[in-house]
Amino acid sequence: MQTMGLGTARRYALGAQGFADPVPSGGVTRRHLQRVLARTKLLQLDSVNVAVRAHYMPVFSRLGAYPAELLDSASWQHSARQPRLLAEYWAHEASLIPVEDWALLRWRMRHRDSAWRTRSAELFERSPQLVDDVLAGVKELGPIGAGSLERELGGGRRQGSGTWWNRSDTKRACEYLFAAGELTTGTRRGFERLYDLPERVLPAHVLAHDPDEDEAVRTLVQRSAEALGVATEPDLRDYYRLSPEQSRRAVAELVDAGVLEPVAVQRWRHTAYRHTAARAPRKVTGRALLCPFDPLIWERSRAERLFDFHYRIEIYVPEPKRQYGYYVFPFLLDGELVGRVDLKADRAAGALRVPGAFLEPGSDAGRVAPELAMALREMADWLGLDDVAIGERGDLAGPLRAEVATG
Repeated sequence: MQTMGLGTARRYALGAQGFADPVPSGGVTRRHLQRVLARTKLLQLDSVNVAVRAHYMPVFSRLGAYPAELLDSASWQHSARQPRLLAEYWAHEASLIPVEDWALLRWRMRHRDSAWRTRSAELFERSPQLVDDVLAGVKELGPIGAGSLERELGGGRRQGSGTWWNRSDTKRACEYLFAAGELTTGTRRGFERLYDLPERVLPAHVLAHDPDEDEAVRTLVQRSAEALGVATEPDLRDYYRLSPEQSRRAVAELVDAGVLEPVAVQRWRHTAYRHTAARAPRKVTGRALLCPFDPLIWERSRAERLFDFHYRIEIYVPEPKRQYGYYVFPFLLDGELVGRVDLKADRAAGALRVPGAFLEPGSDAGRVAPELAMALREMADWLGLDDVAIGERGDLAGPLRAEVATG
């Protein structure tokens, strides 16, 4: 078994995620977006909007400033001239995935159909006609949001506030049908999902494709390996949230087929696997702010193994107990994670606020602060914010404030 140094493993990972690819010198086009998607395979969706919604940021981290409408149209609009590139489903978490990959998750749709029926037995018993009514309503009125559909149906009884932890019956029925693959996202209004029928959104050849579960899982693990470069079996499993049994079987089959090669990475306890088509760039340069849901770092133990970077999101930690802040972005510089910043887009004041800025052990503030200041200015410009306002928290706040003031 080949032994690989940690620096080499890191370069494999960064190359696989697109951080060695050239940043466009002119405007970002649909072709550039496709290149990013070919690397990351998916973009995680998340409702937090304190800085920027999660699915927009990984594209910015790899391409620089681009129009958000480019990703919106690729995800939620289609025409004969420009078919949509992405569809929504549960992949890592709620995710945007290439349209062609929707069929690779049909086995999950069948599993979730069964699980939702079990978990929502009381709903089916109490409102046995509701699911059929919702499906018929979307067929007639879609794309449509759950709230509008509920008003149109006239029979949905709202439970509590209708928020995500206490949804209306109609919303629950919509989410069941989405999980079962009988509804999909036609478009979004703001961040509200408007449901539609898959046959009105997805190409006929995608709807006709229904690989068996083992074949689909093998393909997903191969996708994971392409996106990660070199990874342990749990890393490969996590990318699409597969079960250990599914993942281990697929990894063994892909090793036998010569698609994956077992390797030993120095300081890693477990065997890793390198996709045989993966290449490690000789050098990774450049800077990038990474949102908490960037696929380079979303598996926290992998980020620690690759970069010696201990990272936990602290949204749900009471404020007095937070170490770094509410919504913290790691800072990637020349292939290393050298710092982190707590970020908030204050749209009313037109400022990108940085309540805290922190240097990683062993990093040089004199090198990091000017690069981070430029990265923050670039992000603020992209978001249409005039100012970058540095707060007081963290050992990097002072040097960063000085750089921003002179920039």
